Amino acid sequence: MMAVGLVVIRLEPSFVSNGGLAASLQPDLQGFRNASFILDCTAAGRPISPLIYGIGGSADPWATGTTARRSGGNPLTRYNWELDTWNLANDWYFKNTGGESPGLGHERFLAENLEHGVKSALTLPIMGWIAKDSTSYSFPVSVYGPQQATAPELPDAGNGIAPDGKPIAPGPPTRASVQSTPDSIARLVRQIRDHDRTRGRSVDSYILDNEPMLWNTTHRDVHPEPTTYDELIEKTIAYGSAVRRADPEARIAGPGEWGWLAYHYSAKDVAAGIFLRPDRRRHGDEPLIPWYLRKLREHQLRTGTRVLDILDVHFYPMGDGIRSVDGGRTDPETSARRLRATRSLWDPTYRDESWIDERMRVVPLLRQWIAQHYPGLGISIGEWDFGAETHMSGGLAIAEVLGRFGELGLTSAYKWGSPIEKSPGFWAFRAYRNFDGQEGRFQDWSVPVVPVDGGGTLVSLFGSRDADRRRLVAVLLNLAPLSRLSTHIGLQGCQRLAQTRGFTYAGGEQGFSELHIELATDVLHVTVAPYSINVLDLRTAPQQ
Repeated sequence: MMAVGLVVIRLEPSFVSNGGLAASLQPDLQGFRNASFILDCTAAGRPISPLIYGIGGSADPWATGTTARRSGGNPLTRYNWELDTWNLANDWYFKNTGGESPGLGHERFLAENLEHGVKSALTLPIMGWIAKDSTSYSFPVSVYGPQQATAPELPDAGNGIAPDGKPIAPGPPTRASVQSTPDSIARLVRQIRDHDRTRGRSVDSYILDNEPMLWNTTHRDVHPEPTTYDELIEKTIAYGSAVRRADPEARIAGPGEWGWLAYHYSAKDVAAGIFLRPDRRRHGDEPLIPWYLRKLREHQLRTGTRVLDILDVHFYPMGDGIRSVDGGRTDPETSARRLRATRSLWDPTYRDESWIDERMRVVPLLRQWIAQHYPGLGISIGEWDFGAETHMSGGLAIAEVLGRFGELGLTSAYKWGSPIEKSPGFWAFRAYRNFDGQEGRFQDWSVPVVPVDGGGTLVSLFGSRDADRRRLVAVLLNLAPLSRLSTHIGLQGCQRLAQTRGFTYAGGEQGFSELHIELATDVLHVTVAPYSINVLDLRTAPQQ
């Protein structure tokens, strides 16, 4: 075991223009910043699940180094696995599509993942209505009259909104859909398991649908009434039990809720106004997720059937401009809020800077609810995204979130959409999954990071090690857009280092370049650029 020493080195002021910011900002720079930390190798740490580096809703995520892929999004709520058809819901004129691989569409998804060595999370529809074919649509202009918008490729397919802006009352669900049942989903699961006999297990987890508290808007053509507490629990138990019977070893996740309001209220509450919250008051005024967990645990104690293994929710920042259809704004103020917004996932002192205006601390809150109502469940963030992936603020947000997921011990997480190749978001993933182009990656056990004198501002450090403590990999983030960072990292209880390598990325398509690391006995000294993602790859000497 080594003693720890910290050294402060003064550097000359750095005047750096980053990301196209105006030169007029440069006079605000008053030199570099310091940060000091200790990597505590004496602590046990916790395992880091490889499934936190997942991607959802993307057809080709392989270059990121992803470890898992999730099928999901709004169309999966209406997926007819026997016909390989689905409905595009209010995202695209309530049109059915697909039909290319009847009975085998999901098999293509599973086969691609197996081929690339990544795990599969398969979303299963539980709403009760699925696409009946590949051509029907729910609001034909020929039936309902003129509408605000129609599909460019099919002018008869309307968006269900009248020219005066009022929603058109939906017709019979059978116009574009057929009913689905738990037995149908059980047949799907049994078919998958039959195929697994020759290839090994293909599905790591089954997810019970997608954002049920939005069904009355996303899928209002077949589910116009807001989802209630009772509907959610009844369908979870019915479909979850069917999956469990078909695959007793399955890992089942749910409810895949969309965000903060749906953690606490039903769609019926939101429709009436959360001040009134009639559905929640009818259920003891208990927030939705803890009520859901408690009811599922009671069901298991009563019947012996466990229908949930992983609590799955979605998280998207709600702050203005952080994430939008065009990717999100990248002005200095929005970029700074984007990075701060990541703290709503973990920091109990941070008040979310959006209409939510609460100390969210999402992951600790979910862990608290599990401990109180259904001990032993895992946690998955089934969808997340912070926007602006082609800007360094977006890349840094991804790098920050991936580091936190490992530190917090999540079971899995799936970023919505694969970052554009060679963008800052892409290289943020590669910082954890392939920083050197030769499969160099963040390791499988966390190493606790101890800030010294507060650690520093606008800086994050995440540590990892392998099982035999021969390799340490740390990711250091400089979240400041204009100032360099001088960082001092003490190594407490770590074995003597035999090799150090450093990699740095501060923008552009070329990816990581060499980063100089100074080693003074048991302290690492690194100076990094503004707005940069940095990887420290350390090898220890064999013990004599």
